[in-house]
Amino acid sequence: GPCQRMAPVFESLSSKYTQAVFLKVDIDQCQEIAAAHGVSAVPTFVFFRAKAKLTTLRGADPATLEAKIQELLSSEPPEGATSEKVHGHVDMSTFLDRSAQECLNESDDHPLAGCLSSGDGYLESDCDEQLIISLGFTQPVKLHSIKFQAPSALGPKTVKLFINQPRTLGFDQAVGMEAVQTLTLTGKDVEEGAVVPLRFVKFQNVQNLQIFVKDNQTGTETTRINYLVIYGSPINTTNMGEFKRVAGKKGESH
Repeated sequence: GPCQRMAPVFESLSSKYTQAVFLKVDIDQCQEIAAAHGVSAVPTFVFFRAKAKLTTLRGADPATLEAKIQELLSSEPPEGATSEKVHGHVDMSTFLDRSAQECLNESDDHPLAGCLSSGDGYLESDCDEQLIISLGFTQPVKLHSIKFQAPSALGPKTVKLFINQPRTLGFDQAVGMEAVQTLTLTGKDVEEGAVVPLRFVKFQNVQNLQIFVKDNQTGTETTRINYLVIYGSPINTTNMGEFKRVAGKKGESH
């Protein structure tokens, strides 16, 4: 049928346009998602940007589908919509494994969870300025860039990044080991929440990321991070389990 004809086309387009995320949805298995987006016949292609639905395309026409993808990728999002986006990549918070995250030297009053969302909370170190943040992902991912938002005096300065460690590093290990990448942030970087690019080729198959904050901007006793954002994309963009989470809770609309 039409879906079988379009399957290899969809696959090749997902390889060609890597700046977009392609997801397949089985509408028999995911009836709520299908109903929420008005999908009654297949194949139907629904396009989103920044969780907002842009348009819908129906029918098995490869040329029309590719033209629509090109049109949407070339059109700039409205002004203001780009502040939290990195072109072609997504905020990886959706793919964080909440059961596989840990922070060493976090304060009891201001633990790791405080910096993983954009609210009023924040992460603060406890007995000195150093932190080790360990974040596991629910599936292998590619990481593109990272953002630390913090007060300019208290924010991280020297940050060492490690990937795919079997367990959370200790501070002595983190000091002595060679990092996959070391970042040197400025007060302006952390105050403005600058998006800092990673060496993309080094972060292609990441199961977990460990972030060692060695020191802070002004040598204050504790380090603070208001908001930590990691940008990237899942390696397997057709993982149905993840799509359900991306789609939000039952009854939630985007």
